[in-house]
Amino acid sequence: MRETLTGRTTRLAALGATLAGALLVTACGGDAKPAADNADSKITLTVNLFSDFGYKDLYAQYHQLHPNITIKENRADMGAHHQNLHAHLMAGSGTADIEAVEIGQIAGFQGQSGKFVNFLDHGVDKNQWVPSKTKPASSKDGSSLYGLGTDMGGMALCYRSDLFKKAGLPTDRDQVSALLTDWNAYFAAGKQFLAKSPDKKAKWFDAGSNVFSAMTAQAPQGFYDESGKVIADSNPAVKQAFDQVAGAIKDGESAGIAAFTPAWDTGFQKSQFATVTCPAWMSYEFKANPPTDGGTWDMARIPGGGGNWGGSYLTVPTQGKHQAAAVELAKWLSAPAQEAWLFKNKGYFPSDQALWSQPDIASFTDPLFNNAPTGKIFSESAKALNPQPLGAHGGDIGNVFGNGLVSVEQGKATPDKAWKNSLAEITNIGG
Repeated sequence: MRETLTGRTTRLAALGATLAGALLVTACGGDAKPAADNADSKITLTVNLFSDFGYKDLYAQYHQLHPNITIKENRADMGAHHQNLHAHLMAGSGTADIEAVEIGQIAGFQGQSGKFVNFLDHGVDKNQWVPSKTKPASSKDGSSLYGLGTDMGGMALCYRSDLFKKAGLPTDRDQVSALLTDWNAYFAAGKQFLAKSPDKKAKWFDAGSNVFSAMTAQAPQGFYDESGKVIADSNPAVKQAFDQVAGAIKDGESAGIAAFTPAWDTGFQKSQFATVTCPAWMSYEFKANPPTDGGTWDMARIPGGGGNWGGSYLTVPTQGKHQAAAVELAKWLSAPAQEAWLFKNKGYFPSDQALWSQPDIASFTDPLFNNAPTGKIFSESAKALNPQPLGAHGGDIGNVFGNGLVSVEQGKATPDKAWKNSLAEITNIGG
């Protein structure tokens, strides 16, 4: 799911069925349920999230299958959500029955893996996901899986074809992909866009923090090395991305709109930027904020190749009063049928690796993006993914750099000063 400044009992044979049919198959599926509440007892399960996971319709379906279970969802800002979870785990009380954790934060709970239910004890097959998805959500010895993968953030580039046309840039998605092969070409095209676009209010990209996140997600190493050491201050890939984005900001390419804010939503609606770096979960933002001037979005390959930015997990803290029921709900929400439905209806690409080759996923097209083959784009990105080492505070470090670029956009710091300020702040975060 989205970042801010962001086993299973269903059989794959059910994937081609309608959602309702698939849910019934899931409900009747095979693993024995762990001992817990009486099957007829009235239960309210709480689910704590840090953004809209698209679960509303699925909750209603689950309630139809389990009339005794009511689901209450709570949402908080991403930072506050994860801070609260850490605090409640330390206190021994206060967690929800199910807690979502973002991929940049999941490794930070590894030392507390014993405070979460081990899904391997409840019929979950770890092979449902690629090792890069399960490793960060496993205990250090691999004996416990404390997070079920939901979506992942395979990347693409979303662009306004009508704004491209006005600026004399190609509009065909294959031609756009061929033009924007790497980030140097991307920023060069941004200069051309600014020079030739008749609409001087439209900028090349939405926010420097988003472009930076995409660029660093593609590097073999990001903020951590394989040993878990923070290398954000010494990794040349991080410094190069920061410098390139800061330079593009100084050239006027950024709309300078803080990501995931009301002003950012308005930017979509009022055509204030021509491109957005698009991890799969970003599709939800386009669905929620279509252009008011009738403009059209399309989708091309991301400059520089593949990469993964974002994604989430569902966990069940052991302090919960309804652990067995919570485990079943978490398994059901992250089961193949539900993950497939979430992609086709909400845009969240599944981390369930078997789905990537399913025809109804791999051949899926999205009318929101001029019928772009989003299933193919994100499936290929997922299959080609070379995962980075993750660390306990990856999300926090990314936010620091993102805020540094915001300070450049707002004229509060030079690129050099913003970089130095970011490094100083990172030293206070820890390893």
